[in-house]
Amino acid sequence: MNTLDCLDYTLYFGEDSYQALNDYLEKNEKNLSKIFILTDENTNEHCLPILLANSALGEVEIIEIESGEQNKNIETCVQLWETLAELGADRNSLLINLGGGVITDMGGFVATTFKRGIRYINVPTTLLSQVDASVGGKTGVDLGNLKNEVGVFSYPELILIDTQYLNSLDNRQLKSGFAEMLKHGLIMDKLHWETLLYSFETLDFDQLGNLIYDSVSIKKKVVEADPKEMGLRKILNFGHTIGHAVESTLLGTENEILHGEAIVLGMITEAYLSHKVSGLSEDEMNAIKQELNRIYPKIDTSILNFDTVMKYMGHDKKNVKGEVKFSLLSSIGKCEFNCVCTLQMIQESFEFYNQA
Repeated sequence: MNTLDCLDYTLYFGEDSYQALNDYLEKNEKNLSKIFILTDENTNEHCLPILLANSALGEVEIIEIESGEQNKNIETCVQLWETLAELGADRNSLLINLGGGVITDMGGFVATTFKRGIRYINVPTTLLSQVDASVGGKTGVDLGNLKNEVGVFSYPELILIDTQYLNSLDNRQLKSGFAEMLKHGLIMDKLHWETLLYSFETLDFDQLGNLIYDSVSIKKKVVEADPKEMGLRKILNFGHTIGHAVESTLLGTENEILHGEAIVLGMITEAYLSHKVSGLSEDEMNAIKQELNRIYPKIDTSILNFDTVMKYMGHDKKNVKGEVKFSLLSSIGKCEFNCVCTLQMIQESFEFYNQA
């Protein structure tokens, strides 16, 4: 089987994933009281038929929520806990989370906290969730505009990754997920970064499956070395300190952007900080900016209130005693964590981003 063992669970890829699911169901048949599938309106229409056609799930209860980051909050969790209770879920129930990062993050959190924990399986259906949210055991929800502010580390029974689900995504959503793959290359594997750049123009789903596997493998190595993000795992946040702050600033406005688009802005600005603080060469700094600008449109930063961006950066989970901590590159393929930058450097990084 095409698999990756990660901490207390296994990731299954492609057609092998459904055999793994069916084997799991058969093995645990006597221990599972009810099976629930969490979807949104998009995955219910486009992805649920694929899952049901390829698995031996039998009788299931479908729970549908509205899509979108704005629904990734504790209020939706309350609705889901109440629905599970009304439908007779008990501690031997199984929740299958079929969707993008919102569904898998929130579904994992709901399962982990309902009756002090029921089992769950993640079936990520966006490129972003397949290469990022699927690995590492982070679950949770937003607190207002603060990303993933409430949550716990917990692990699914297994994760199924199938590129069939990506056929329902538009190009913008695919490129959003591609940004996280590029980040994996920048922080740990220069060859992966170069392969992704070379492959981008002619990318097909067969090739994408192999690249997803490689990208997930990079994240797996980091997570296994530091499961609770006490040290090395912080490098996965390259581009996210500024990127998350910009994403939160624009969330719910007419200028709202996708996660990957925010992270691209974050990677360019933090490449500048890397040059100033952690030794990234000027040539590599400029190459990162040039390549990312080739793939992604620029964000109009004139709509941003810098004080608001800094406020959100103040809530970054890497911070210690109010000091903003960055993960920055020393070269393409190598990253350091707990780096400190001045306010002036951060302002300059946005000037660098805006330069032609």
